[in-house]
Amino acid sequence: MPDLVIFLQAVSATGAWVAGLLFFRYWRQSGERLFAFFGAAFWLLALSWALLALISPTEETRPYIYAIRLVAFLLLIVGIIDKNRARSRQ
Repeated sequence: MPDLVIFLQAVSATGAWVAGLLFFRYWRQSGERLFAFFGAAFWLLALSWALLALISPTEETRPYIYAIRLVAFLLLIVGIIDKNRARSRQ
């Protein structure tokens, strides 16, 4: 069972990394800051899943892993708020 958990975390990390690449590509094409926030957030999520797969996937209660996830979700929220404020100023 732990091997399957490690595999799934590695797959999740790879998927989040690829999603981050796509968001950064859209950011470069459009200049929209929302895509930069989302790209950074997905790369942080990829980092957290990769660390869990490399260190110990069964001990997910480690605070630094949750701190990385917290920063990622805060980036998502800040990006959405930033986008909505920019729209309301126009």
